[in-house]
Amino acid sequence: MLNVKNLEIQFLNQEDRSWISAVKNVNFSIEQGKVLAIVGESGSGKSVTSFSIMRLLDESNAKISGELEFDRINLLNLTPEEIRDYRGNKISMIFQEPMTSLNPVFSCGYQVQEAIVLHQKVSKAEAKQKTIALFKEVQLPRPENIFDSYPHQLSGGQKQRVMIAMALSCNPELLIADEPTTALDVTVQKMILQLLLKLKEQRNMSMIFISHDLAVIREIADEVAVMYRGEIVEQGTANNIFNNPQHAYTKGLLACRPAPERLLKKLPVVADFLNKDQDTSLAHLLDINQITQAETKQRRTKLYSQQPLLQVKNLCTWYPVQETMFGKSTKFVKAVDDISFNVFKGETLGLVGESGCGKTTLGRSILRLVEPTSGQIIFEDKDVTKLRRTELIRSRKDIQIIFQDPYSSLNPRLTIGNAIMEPLEVHGMFSNASQRKAHVLDLLRRVDLKPEHFNRYPHEFSGGQRQRIVIARALALQPKFIICDESVSALDVSVQAQVLNLLRELQEEFGLTYIFISHDLAVVKHISDRMIVMNKGKIEEEGFPEVIYNSPKALYTRKLIEAIPGTSTKFGFQ
Repeated sequence: MLNVKNLEIQFLNQEDRSWISAVKNVNFSIEQGKVLAIVGESGSGKSVTSFSIMRLLDESNAKISGELEFDRINLLNLTPEEIRDYRGNKISMIFQEPMTSLNPVFSCGYQVQEAIVLHQKVSKAEAKQKTIALFKEVQLPRPENIFDSYPHQLSGGQKQRVMIAMALSCNPELLIADEPTTALDVTVQKMILQLLLKLKEQRNMSMIFISHDLAVIREIADEVAVMYRGEIVEQGTANNIFNNPQHAYTKGLLACRPAPERLLKKLPVVADFLNKDQDTSLAHLLDINQITQAETKQRRTKLYSQQPLLQVKNLCTWYPVQETMFGKSTKFVKAVDDISFNVFKGETLGLVGESGCGKTTLGRSILRLVEPTSGQIIFEDKDVTKLRRTELIRSRKDIQIIFQDPYSSLNPRLTIGNAIMEPLEVHGMFSNASQRKAHVLDLLRRVDLKPEHFNRYPHEFSGGQRQRIVIARALALQPKFIICDESVSALDVSVQAQVLNLLRELQEEFGLTYIFISHDLAVVKHISDRMIVMNKGKIEEEGFPEVIYNSPKALYTRKLIEAIPGTSTKFGFQ
C-alpha cells in the first residue's frame, strides 16, 4: 500500500540560511491491513516522517526528496490541490496532543461533521448522523451530548477518541497514529490500543503507529522500525525486535522502562548501551543495580522507626456543584474524601490511580494551593490548615511541588535562571544577587544542565530539560518535602529513566521526602517505599509496592496492574 524509498528531509536554518538534515535515507513499506510501528525518542524523526507522508510540512522551510508511493502514486509529485483529496480522505492522522489539535471554540461534533461534509459532499444533517455513529463506534459515552460538548469539557481519553473518530470519518485506507496514548492513564491507554486494533480489523485498514514506548508497540505492531537521529537503525517483525534486538539503541529503549518484576537502585538508560567503553549488557546493569531483600529491610527499619514528618488526618476536599437559590451548597464532588496517612522523613510515598481519582487535588490540598473542606495536615507538628497567610507562605519554603506540565508552570518571559532565582528573592535567601546566582548555577549543574543555560528561555529546551529546570526550582529553597505531580508522565521512556534516577540521587544527597503522584503503576512501584492506590477520592489500598503488585486486594488495583503494557516482558538479550 505504501512504499517509502530513500526519504530525506531537510529544514532551513533561519540564522545562516543553511539546510539541516532531519531524516536521512529512510526506507520502509506497509501492507494492506498491517500495523507498522515507528519507535524512537523525541527528535529521532518519527513525527517528521509521518508529516511528510501527509505533506503537512511547510515546504518553504522544508526540502523533501525520495519517493512516497501510495497506491502506486508518488505523493511528492502531487499539487497542493491534489494532495487534499488524499489527506483526511485516503490517508488520515491522529495527532499527538488532542487538546491542541481540536479547535477550542467549536464543539467536538461540529469539527468531525465539518470533515465529513468537506470530503464526502453530504448534507449537514447526514454528516451529523455519521458523526454520532462514529462516536458510538469509538465507544464515547452519551454520543449526542458529546456532539455538543467543547474540547475542554472532555477528559484526555475522551478527547483522544474524538480525534480517532475524526481520523476515521472518511474511511481512510491508511491511518497514522502519532503518539496517540502518551500521557494517558494506563487503563485508558489499554482501551485506546484495543479500540484501534478492533477498528483496523473491521475496516481492513493499514496503520503506522508512532511511539517512544516499546512496551506499547509490543501490544499493537506487526512490523517495527526503530529510528535514531533521523535514521532507521533496526527494522523487522515485532517478534524479532523484542526477542532478539541487534542495535544497542533498541536494547537501551527496551531496558529503560521500569519493569515491575524487578527492583533496581538505578534504571538503565540508552546512553549505557551506546557507551562502547564499558560492559553494557543488560545482565551486568541489572546485577550491579539490583536491590537486595536485606537492603530493603534495613531501609524500611530506618524509615519507619522515626516519627512521621507529615500526618494527613481525615482530609476532605469537596467542590460544590449545586446550590440553592440562597447560595447554600447541596451537592458536592468529593475529590478527596476522608483520607488519612503518614509520610516519614526520607521516604517516597507513591500515589497511584486514574485521572479524576483525586491524586492531584490531594497533593495540592496538602500545600493549600486548594483549600481543604475539613481535616488536618500536620507537618513537623504544625497544622497547615490553621496557618495564616504569612505563616503559610513561610511554610512553602519547606514543602515544594513539581507540577505535571513543566512548560505551563514556567513563565515564558523569564529566563530559566531568573525563574529559579525568583523564589530565593521572595523568601530572602542569601544576602545578595551574586550569591543567589551562584546557588542557581550550582543547582543547574546538579540536575545535569549547563551554566550557559541560565540566560535561555523555557521554549529553547526539550521536555526532559524543562523537567530538570522545574526540579532545580523546587530544590532552590532547600525544602524538606517535595510533591512530584505526574512529573514524568509525558516524557520519553529513556528521559523518564534519567529523571527517575535523578530524583532518587537527589533524595539521597539532600535527605528529601517525596509524595510521587502518577497513573503509571510500574513507575510508582520502581521509585516508592510505600504505595497508596486511590479511586474516586478514597484510598483503595495501601502497603509496600511488591505486596500490592504481587497480591492486590482491590479489584481496581488488579485492573491497573493488568493495564501496564508489556508487564510480562522478558528480555531476550544478554
